[in-house]
Amino acid sequence: MKLAGQLKHQIFILSLFLVLCLGAKEQAQGTAFSYGDSESRNAPCMTCHGEQSKVDSRNYIDPIGFGHTTHAKFGCTTCHDAITADHPDGKPVARTTNCGDCHNEIITQYSASIHGSKAPCSGCHNPHSVFSPAEVSGEQLNKQCAACHTRNRIMATHAKWLPQTGLHLDGIACVTCHSKAENYVITIYIANRQGSDKESKTKLSSFDELSKRTAGDQIHQLIDANRDNYVSLEELRAFNRNPGYKDLYLKAMLTPINPTHSFQTFDNRWDCTFCHASGPEGIMQVSYVVFPEPDGTYRQVAVEKGAVMDALHAVPDFYLMGSTRNNILNKVGLLIIVGGMVMPVGHGFLRFLSRKNRP
Repeated sequence: MKLAGQLKHQIFILSLFLVLCLGAKEQAQGTAFSYGDSESRNAPCMTCHGEQSKVDSRNYIDPIGFGHTTHAKFGCTTCHDAITADHPDGKPVARTTNCGDCHNEIITQYSASIHGSKAPCSGCHNPHSVFSPAEVSGEQLNKQCAACHTRNRIMATHAKWLPQTGLHLDGIACVTCHSKAENYVITIYIANRQGSDKESKTKLSSFDELSKRTAGDQIHQLIDANRDNYVSLEELRAFNRNPGYKDLYLKAMLTPINPTHSFQTFDNRWDCTFCHASGPEGIMQVSYVVFPEPDGTYRQVAVEKGAVMDALHAVPDFYLMGSTRNNILNKVGLLIIVGGMVMPVGHGFLRFLSRKNRP
């Protein structure tokens, strides 16, 4: 019995040694990827599909981006359930599942929209890099729309009724107006201007670009100086006043918290007050600074409420008119208007009543 116990212990030690050696070899070769909770299940597929040198661009899957998705946790064969033993020489479409098998409610909603008959799910969504709305930037959302709707056409269509069209389109995600979402936030991104002119276009800074500025440290410290995962008004001001960041720019966008797939034009979106009358207690006072992550997603850090609207030098080129409305001042203003009308209206009414008594 003692000999058997020693043998089991030696086998365990040998197995652990082999695992560590194999892991070290993979890391040395630069192929040690993480595939979520299904690493061992997905590894055989990613051995080829995660290497650009082994497959064409259509079949290449970014290991880092895919490893973050919920689909990775389910495993490749959950969707690609018809893989045969002779893969990749077998049939080219190695799956019998479709999006509706898991996302039936969304499919029903999308099918009823004006896009339902015009684009499949894959027209906007890559199943190997699907992220939640909070992990995607407003510009990424708009790029999906731009795959079919050109910038010039969008500008021409909106310019018929929307003042300062370019300013609105650059500061609002398309799904803010064209989906049935109800709650919205201001998302603030660190960007670089593509030129010295203040009016030049901006490009969102990538994780690698910002990481160089922190020498590999956490990039949210560029704004969140005390690293408490909360951005105060003073920290926003300090970022804008820092001469070391003069080439950086805070770009703000209005984005929905949970966009829906009921894409269409809603009547209340034609009303300017939909955005411009939220008031200081409105949902549009909620804002986040959004930082890029190494896996291609974005991470939100909450900003002190009202920062975008009320803090001087916070986001210099973004101002949502009507956002600073105050209900008390509104009522005082209404009383002043009504009071001012009492004298002329009352005088006119009394003259009307006494008209027969005048010669």
